[in-house]
Amino acid sequence: MKISINCDMGEAFGRWKLGPDEELMPLIDYANVACGFHAGDPSIMLRTIRLAKKYGVKVGAHPGLDDIKGFGRREIDVKPEELYAQVLYQVGACKAILEAEGMSLHHVKVHGKLYFMMTKSEAIADAVVRAIASFKVPMFGLAGTLHETSANKYSVPFHPETFVDIDYSPEGQLQPVDFDNLVSPEMIKKRIQSLAETGCGIDNTGAPLPFLFAKQPKGGLPHIPEEAYTICLHGDMPSAMENMKGARESINAAGMNL
Repeated sequence: MKISINCDMGEAFGRWKLGPDEELMPLIDYANVACGFHAGDPSIMLRTIRLAKKYGVKVGAHPGLDDIKGFGRREIDVKPEELYAQVLYQVGACKAILEAEGMSLHHVKVHGKLYFMMTKSEAIADAVVRAIASFKVPMFGLAGTLHETSANKYSVPFHPETFVDIDYSPEGQLQPVDFDNLVSPEMIKKRIQSLAETGCGIDNTGAPLPFLFAKQPKGGLPHIPEEAYTICLHGDMPSAMENMKGARESINAAGMNL
C-alpha cells in the first residue's frame, strides 16, 4: 500500500493567516486549497496554488459551507440544490486559477462541518458529489460512509482517507478536536507505523482500530487504485510542523511513500 499526505491550505483571508503553509508545502503530496466560502480569497488562492506549483504538489479544491465567521465548522441549514450550486462555484474558481497557472485540478476534498454533514444526510452527500462529478476528478473522503456511497452512485473516483492528528473512538467515529489535549507528534508516528505494519490505526484508548481500507490486496480494490489511500494532517494545529515532519519520516521509513 502507498500512502500520500494531504493537507488543507490557503485557509487565510486578507491579512489574516492560518497555518505555516510555506513550511508545510514541501512535505506534502496534495494541497486542499480553500475556495473562499469558509476561508481563502482570490489572491490567497492564487498565491497558494503558485506555492504548490513551486514544490510540485498536486492541488485539490477544498469547498465548505458559506461560513467565513465560523470557519465552516458550524452546521448551516442549506437546501441541497443551493449546496450543489455553491460547490460548483467554489470548485470552478479553484479550477480556473489552476488552469491559469498551467496546472490541473487533481481532486476535491470537502471541508469541516459539510464533510460530516455528508456522512449523515444522503441528500447532502448526493448534492455535493453531483457537483464534484462535473469536474471528473476523484473525491477524498471517509470509507464506508455516504461519502463512498454517493461517489459510487455518481461514478466519482473515491480516494479513502484517514486522520492521524485527530482521535477516533473505539467505534471508529472521529472525535471533536480538543485543543487542550491534542494528539502528540509521537502518537502520530505510532499511528502511521501501526497502519504500515498491521493496516490498523490506534483509537483514543490506545487499542488497534481496523480501517475499512486495511489489508487490501496488492494493487488496491478493483475500484480503488493502490496509490489512492491518503492521510490528512491539519496545518492549523499548534504542532503542525512537528506533526508533519514526523509523519513524513514514518511514511518514508515504512516504504509507503508515493
